[in-house]
Amino acid sequence: MTTSEDVEALALRLERDPDYRILRRVKPRNVFATPIGETKIGVLLDTETTGLDWREDKVLELAMIAFEFDDRGQVCRVRKRFQALNDPGRPIPANVVELTGITDEMVRGETIDLEAVAQTLGPAVVVIAHNAAFDRPFSERLHPMFATKAWACSLAEVPWIEAGIGSAKLEYLAMCYGLFHDGHRGLADCEVLLEILARPLPGSSEPTLKRLLDTARRPTWRVWAVESPFEMKDRLKARGYRWSDGTDGKPKAWYRDIADDRLDEEKQYLATVIYSRPHVPRCVRVTSFDRFSERV
Repeated sequence: MTTSEDVEALALRLERDPDYRILRRVKPRNVFATPIGETKIGVLLDTETTGLDWREDKVLELAMIAFEFDDRGQVCRVRKRFQALNDPGRPIPANVVELTGITDEMVRGETIDLEAVAQTLGPAVVVIAHNAAFDRPFSERLHPMFATKAWACSLAEVPWIEAGIGSAKLEYLAMCYGLFHDGHRGLADCEVLLEILARPLPGSSEPTLKRLLDTARRPTWRVWAVESPFEMKDRLKARGYRWSDGTDGKPKAWYRDIADDRLDEEKQYLATVIYSRPHVPRCVRVTSFDRFSERV
């Protein structure tokens, strides 16, 4: 009879051969490392929704893992897991059912306990999501406490390309870290993300969580190229600007998020290349407390 120890011994032998790579199934665990210094609470979050528009679509599932991390940015232990389904009050689109496995029967009559959400979220100093630009607006609409927390995005705020990883999709990242998991449910995605954040970023001795938090703490600037010449739109797009259609009180203009130390360079670019005259762009300072929110 083959035991788990026998299988692991075989896996370790294969790992020593450069022609093989081993993937291990993510198994939820509570203890990761012994804390050094002060510990804080973070919350990993994932939402499954009926669609992509936070204004019109509804949350189907909310999953959270509250965990401790220490001064090194090292994941230490899990404090609490939370998972709840929500009835959107209308049929779930077929493509969402196929993607998530969540059906109308599963959510019928279900609601998310907002008091339990607040108890899980309350002690946290940061909320982490793998695509916070998607999850944060839905979460803030669900409970106002989400708007009071600092947020970090493991999709956008970890230097994956510099680490030699060509895609930031969660399933691909898991494989690069030697992991795999089944399904696309919220809590399963949180478990695999926690394992990734607890391990060193490839090519570094630092925990991936530390690199994420270091980036998230830095302020950025949202630069608006208001009333830019129409013929400059392709140049703006090529430089990374995105178009805002002017909804929700935002300018109808091209905009880009810039690192704090690149602001003067960007102002100079706009004045010399885009406007061809002295120009003072509209700039909004952004921190982790409002980054990825529709309030920016």
